[in-house]
Amino acid sequence: MSQYAIITDLNLCVGCHACTVACKAANGVEIGAYWNKVVRVGPNPKFEGAHFPDVEMYFIPVGCQHCENPECVKVCPTGASQKMADGTVQIDKSKCIGCQVCAMACPYGVRYLNSTERVVEKCTLCEQRTSQDMLPACVEQCGARARFFGDVEKGYESFEGPARPGDCESRGYEDVRDARCKMTDFVAPFAEEEVHHLDNVGNDPSFAYILRNHSWKGTN
Repeated sequence: MSQYAIITDLNLCVGCHACTVACKAANGVEIGAYWNKVVRVGPNPKFEGAHFPDVEMYFIPVGCQHCENPECVKVCPTGASQKMADGTVQIDKSKCIGCQVCAMACPYGVRYLNSTERVVEKCTLCEQRTSQDMLPACVEQCGARARFFGDVEKGYESFEGPARPGDCESRGYEDVRDARCKMTDFVAPFAEEEVHHLDNVGNDPSFAYILRNHSWKGTN
């Protein structure tokens, strides 16, 4: 079984919200709902009693974590929320009754009721794109090249993102968009203790975040 996920290098993320815009455009997310949102953490003191300029902050994109043991799947009364063979968590809208029990069970608050269709929605990890060997829209459109998509079961070396302009002989938009680079060849070195996850309450979130030289505080 696979476990598709996204790894984000938070030392590269500039909080531009391009991933949020790309997600809404690619998936038709209605106004007022966000399948992917960017949270600013800080500024926080670098050490106890510190004041500006001895502060630090980072941005963290937050969406469905496509957990290994998703609580939303466990509590769904109709089986609409499902864990798929590729590791993603998907919603069968034909079975969803809009009860929002899954939204209440999600530790990250990333499920929303579609007010028009009266069904719950969330990040699908762009299943309509990845099934055609494309990158998720938020990964493809990340201007900082901070986000990478791959299979956790295959290790970090499987994670890819769009190539940088200088990596392609032709520097046209489509050439760069369609070319890939390996995360391990692009991001700065990182130690195992610099790879973080959102709070685990038994659901085992699969998305990961790299953060160097900062104090990890999650989204708090």
